Amino acid sequence: MAIGLHNIEAPKGANKAKKRVGRGPGSGHGKTSTRGNKGQKSRSGYSGMRGFEGGQMPLHRRLPKRGFTNIFKKEWNEVNISTLESLFESGDSVTPEALLEKGVVKKLSKDGVVILGRGSLSKSLTVHAHRFTKSAEEMIKSAGGQAHLIK
Repeated sequence: MAIGLHNIEAPKGANKAKKRVGRGPGSGHGKTSTRGNKGQKSRSGYSGMRGFEGGQMPLHRRLPKRGFTNIFKKEWNEVNISTLESLFESGDSVTPEALLEKGVVKKLSKDGVVILGRGSLSKSLTVHAHRFTKSAEEMIKSAGGQAHLIK
């Protein structure tokens, strides 16, 4: 017999009946309806507070707080000259999109791409970036290329 959507069944034990509480003593879930006797959790309308530990000082208040988050921090995609040397041919135009396409950067950060001066460059490249270090800019220009700032 062929298996089709019309004759497929769930394996035995896959589907369990919903627990029906408060349906009398014969059900095994009568009277207190699996809530136990008395206490805040047995009352209707109870919703636990996140992190509540029964009145004990919660973990998030016991631990010391340190440091801060700098909301003005710059996030750059850093690319070294040596990477450009190995991935691009002479005369190529290097843009953030080209770096993304070649897998040099995984995703473009909010502040853009910065070219760093580690390595050496022997190819003439036109590099478009949001920032250059002095050494990187000098290397690009000495190799016969151009360094264009993206605003």
